[in-house]
Amino acid sequence: MATTVRDVMTKDPVAMSSDASVAEAAKAMSDLRIGTVVVMEQDKPCGIVTDRDITVRAVATGGDPSTIRLADICTRDIAAVRPDQSVGDAIQLMKSRDIKRLVVMTDSKLEGIVSLGDLAARGEDADVEDDISRAEPNN
Repeated sequence: MATTVRDVMTKDPVAMSSDASVAEAAKAMSDLRIGTVVVMEQDKPCGIVTDRDITVRAVATGGDPSTIRLADICTRDIAAVRPDQSVGDAIQLMKSRDIKRLVVMTDSKLEGIVSLGDLAARGEDADVEDDISRAEPNN
């Protein structure tokens, strides 16, 4: 049987309100040793913020991380898959969008997140890492 996204995803990813500060997200990332936070509005995923986003979109611009909201720096065009979709579907979506992580949702409920690292750790489609690593910065 084909491996599904459910088999490789990180369940219960860290999610924070779009009103949370960049500093709060950075602290959570540091404390939990993670690199991504799902941004929520009205209990639904509306974006994603990575440690790189914090560096490039908040700190490098000279902004104050304690006053910049996640809504101001998150990537809103999030890509999502369902937990019952195949890992192949997830890989194809990552390749087509040149991205390294996907939100996993059932309807509009956050179920997990699947990253390039999750796939690489399981030895899934080795060329996906090379393909996505060639993506333009900030994806």
